[in-house]
Amino acid sequence: MARTICIANQKGGVGKTTTSVNLSAALAHIGKRVLLIDLDPQGNASSGLGLKKSEFQDLNIYHVLIGEKTIVEGTYTTRVGSLKVVPSTSDLVGAEIELVDTQHREFKLKQEIQSIASEYDFVILDCPPSLGLLTVNALTAADSFLVPLQCEYYALEGLSQLLNTAGLIKKNLNPNLHIEGIVLTMFDTRNNLSHQVVAEIKNHFGEKVFNAVIPRNVRLSEAPSHGLNILEYDIKSIGAVKYLELAKELVHRVDSLSVQEQNQLINNDKDIKLNDNSITEEEING
Repeated sequence: MARTICIANQKGGVGKTTTSVNLSAALAHIGKRVLLIDLDPQGNASSGLGLKKSEFQDLNIYHVLIGEKTIVEGTYTTRVGSLKVVPSTSDLVGAEIELVDTQHREFKLKQEIQSIASEYDFVILDCPPSLGLLTVNALTAADSFLVPLQCEYYALEGLSQLLNTAGLIKKNLNPNLHIEGIVLTMFDTRNNLSHQVVAEIKNHFGEKVFNAVIPRNVRLSEAPSHGLNILEYDIKSIGAVKYLELAKELVHRVDSLSVQEQNQLINNDKDIKLNDNSITEEEING
């Protein structure tokens, strides 16, 4: 069964979609079967994988969530052989409104993913920069969530709100949900503040932080404008190297976790620290 990972951070501009696209491409590059589901109405993950809006305007994740189409019908191939995508358009904004009065609205995405989970190794969910119904659907469907965190002064701003939301989901909708880890993004080797932020976050979160740190890289910024992931655009760039490192580290983490260790990881989520205060079990569970 696929490992379903939600890429979430309600703070915009942290490299969330960049991570979703390039981590998915890197996982496919090392031989994994990957499905990327674009849950952001901006549709940047879709265009970043080379899809043109005219190709999926009439069939995308919006039509899947409102029940008009199945996820199989809404899945498109990409130039990367083992990477597929369920694209998004601005119509997705309407899904949150249309689903408000729908029974079991939080489980719409989970039900669809369950129908195709055996066909993939990883399902990556690119969430919008908010904690609305789309993100709730993603967290309810996911086995875990991964948080991109920029190496800047306000890096921890809003993180407690995301953790509290995840805690509520875990308590009421998805008891197996846990944090997969934190990916540090936009690291500038020339900036002393970046080094300080990295040190502080690793001090607070320990092993939850991935070793692969994603740098600020011109190639990473250029690739989406060409409809390419970073491995297609410049596989020798530092951005490509780091996302490959991240993919391998993620696979190693997932493969090395026994059932007992996974349960321990879920229980240990209460040990996450924010600033100098431990987030208690009550806070994480809402």
